[in-house]
Order: sequence, then structure tokens, then C-alpha cells
Amino acid sequence: MKYFFSLAILLITTVGFSQSSDQWTTAETANHPLPRHENSFVECDGKFYLLGGRGIKPIEEYNPKTKTWKTLAEAPIEFHHFQAISFKDEIYVIGALTGGYPHETPLSHFLVFNPKTNTWREGAEIPEERRRGSAGVLVRGDKIYMVCGIVDGHYADFVPWLDEYDTKTGEWTVLPDAPRPRDHFGAVLVDNKIYAAGGRTSHAEIGKVLDLVITEVDYFDFKTNSWNTVEAGLPTPRGGTSSIGKGHYLLVMNGESTVQEASHSEVEVLDTRTGEWSRLADLNQGRHGTGVIYYKGKLYVAAGSANRGGGPELNDMEVLEWE
Repeated sequence: MKYFFSLAILLITTVGFSQSSDQWTTAETANHPLPRHENSFVECDGKFYLLGGRGIKPIEEYNPKTKTWKTLAEAPIEFHHFQAISFKDEIYVIGALTGGYPHETPLSHFLVFNPKTNTWREGAEIPEERRRGSAGVLVRGDKIYMVCGIVDGHYADFVPWLDEYDTKTGEWTVLPDAPRPRDHFGAVLVDNKIYAAGGRTSHAEIGKVLDLVITEVDYFDFKTNSWNTVEAGLPTPRGGTSSIGKGHYLLVMNGESTVQEASHSEVEVLDTRTGEWSRLADLNQGRHGTGVIYYKGKLYVAAGSANRGGGPELNDMEVLEWE
């Protein structure tokens, strides 16, 4: 496996970024959650939730007021490689995989968790011909969007698909394909545009699971019903990333690649108005295969894998102020 940064990317990394003076700190909590990776981390009604990952694990809830983790209901099945969303006081698992490497299979239906009743239920069915896992998922109004993903686990059949699910009518709509397929990434809404950044095309069929990382950042504009590509690509290409949107900014962090054994600690921010990248402080512990939360002026990241591949799994949480 070979991978290298181009001179242009090196120049952007060393010159174009302004390093934040604030540093990530390890959250001091009353207790700790289970170690896990290929999970999601999402906020719902002021509490944080770790769910999914390799193996069958319970959902775990963090209360930022009491700084305490609480174990909730067991997962109904194994699910991993997904981007959970919070929607109308519930947590949705869509575009996830289940089973073992490398031929993991996509889930056929939504899984929905209700924190108030501490129960899981089966949600809408995903059309058979559009099922995939490791997809980006986001909410816009009453509609849910599933972006790209991979059909056959880590083996093959990565796709550029974009699908819209109307929660009011239960109807699916196929939207224009993205400029390129990708998996192992997060999709987010920034200024009424869907951004797909980071990720890779996982291709175990040809022995390239981590190699084929995606530099380009693509975005779907609802006004024109079309995709475009940001001129300046992601400074640190990597799969297993997490993304959030804040105001006009797209933040990309976490990840794994062939460049290094340790998971990536870089936290990179795109100003979507100017197309310029900047950089926040690096994580103390690089990680991949988890999510990031922005809540009340702070970034939170928890769990994930410390090295590329399957471990060691983490159970700590880091916090960074970002106003």
C-alpha cells in the first residue's frame, strides 16, 4: 500500500491553516461507556448517545449536566458503519451495515430509538435496489437524505447515489448522483447544501480497503438540483471521517489512511463562502469510526478506534470550545 501527500497539500497544511490556541481536553466524567468503534455519536434533546459498532452493544446516554453515562436498551441487532441522526425526539439508524468483514450487508429498514421510552422499533423500508451501508445521512426539514455508500461491505460496489425520504408521505425519491462514489464519511447540511467530504472507496476485492481515499469535496445545491465540487480538496484525505456543519462552516475530523498506523487527529474546517480551509487544534487521541457533536459552543467526540483497522477501541471523550 502506497500513499503520499502532494506538495500542494503540504503547502496548504503548513501555510494556509491557522492553528487554534484552544486545545482539546479529556472530559472528566463520573463513569465511562463501553469501548466501541464503527459506531455513531449523536445529540438528542440535550443528551448525547453512543450507539452501534462492531458486535451487539447497548445504547449509552451521556448527560452533560451530571457528567454521567447511563446504559440503556440493548441493540436489536448488530449494526455499524452509519451516521445516526436526531429527528423529532428520536434517533434514526439509516444506511448501516451488519455482519462481518468484508461482506457486511446493508440493513433493509430504518432502526429508530426513542430515548423517552428506551425502546427500539423498525422504521421505513429502504428500497431493495438502493440499499447500502457506510452512507452519509442528514435531515432537512421533514425529509431525510442518504448520500453515497457501499453495497457489499468493504468488498465492492461503492455508489454515488443520493436518495430523499419524505417522512410525511413515506415516499422515496432518487436525486442526481454525486460526482463520485464514496463510503466511510459523513454528510452534512451547510447553507442549504449537502456536503460530502472525506471517505474513500473501500475495495477489498482488489486488496485496496484503505488506499482509495477521496480528496474532492462535493456538494449538492437544492436550488439548482445539481452537484458541484469545491476547488480546494480536503487537506488530509482519509476515510472513517466525521463531519458537522456550523453556520457557514464544514468541519471534518477523525479518520484512517495508509499514511500512518495511528488514526488521524487533524481537525479541518472549510469556510464554504470563500472555499478556504483552516485548522483547529489536533485531537489528543486520533480516532476513526465514530461521530462528533456540536453542543452549546463545544465540540465533543467519543469512542472510535485508536489505530487504522479494528482497534484498539476507545471509550474516552474529548471536548473543544468552538464559538
